[in-house]
Amino acid sequence: MSTPPLPVEVHKVAIESVSDASGLTRLIDAGAVEADRVIAVIGKTEGNGGVNDYTRIIADRAFREVIEARGTRSMDEIRQIPIVWSGGTDGVISPHATVFATTTPDRVPATDEPRLSVGYAMSEQIRPEDIGRPPMVEKVAAGVEVAMERAGISDPADVHYVQTKTPLLTLETITDAKKRGQDVWTEDTLKSMDVSNSTTALGIAVALGEIDMPRADQIHKDLSLFSSVASCSSGVELDRAQIVVLGNVRGIGGRFQIGHSVMRDALDSDGVWESIRSAGLTDLPERPHPSDLHDRVVNVFCKCEADPTGRVRDRRNIMLDDSDVHWHRQIKSCVGGVVASVTGDPAVFVSVAAVHQGPSGGGPVIAIVDHGRQ
Repeated sequence: MSTPPLPVEVHKVAIESVSDASGLTRLIDAGAVEADRVIAVIGKTEGNGGVNDYTRIIADRAFREVIEARGTRSMDEIRQIPIVWSGGTDGVISPHATVFATTTPDRVPATDEPRLSVGYAMSEQIRPEDIGRPPMVEKVAAGVEVAMERAGISDPADVHYVQTKTPLLTLETITDAKKRGQDVWTEDTLKSMDVSNSTTALGIAVALGEIDMPRADQIHKDLSLFSSVASCSSGVELDRAQIVVLGNVRGIGGRFQIGHSVMRDALDSDGVWESIRSAGLTDLPERPHPSDLHDRVVNVFCKCEADPTGRVRDRRNIMLDDSDVHWHRQIKSCVGGVVASVTGDPAVFVSVAAVHQGPSGGGPVIAIVDHGRQ
């Protein structure tokens, strides 16, 4: 019999410089979380969000060093903690991190209401030739199933957010594949970021029963296939999928609940509000305002994508034709402003490259609510 999941604490901390982890230090020193109980971190760093965005590596090291200095786990153990960084804080998006840590049942309110549970896993190694192909889908799906079990979630309907970080292609890994007699889906390293994300999303969708196993020719092409809860990022700092599954479990207690919806397009603020209601804030007025939230929203996480039609609400835009500023940065800035206008807080997690993550031109949106705040 598997061990029942523990209740979870969730806290958002600001990042005031590239290597700043003082917010995590203060959380631990204040007793809000214990270093040895930190199980995941999901954050935004201020780099370019591209293949050579090393702010992710700097932030990763800073946060792991705090966990080591304030706890008893070895660095080898700490390296197993999924710390997922999404680079690029375009527009008003503010660098920040959301910290997840277990706690003991005696320290949280007892309730039979659905409350947040978190499970994590590392997939099998993902080779360069796997990216964009069915073997990567299968490896991610297997990892999601492990993470669900660790979270105590048996019904996929109780999963509201799956955040992943997977490898992308670099010149070094492309060369490695060729030396072994393998080819790769693309030799465009920036495009490989999009492809890694989309392949991962299909693995999540397969694990949750949202779709059947896709054919190779559907990956990154058949936009009718998607997951409504996947948020996938990729980078140079790992060679397997880091997987964090977040959902609700009854009976574990705690203050936090998670919910999700989808943004149908880049301007769909109603989708953001629907995710907040899905997380249990049912007392909102029909046309709510950020002041109605009373600081109960811990964070909102979403994926976004420039609509491949080049139009939003039947109005033309030039994001996909702009040779000066890549569309990744433009859509991230746009959606970041829309989401922040709902929450009233620019520290929101908005990540780009959302193929197979929510409907085409939109993306999943997830909210975590603190029901202990009144």
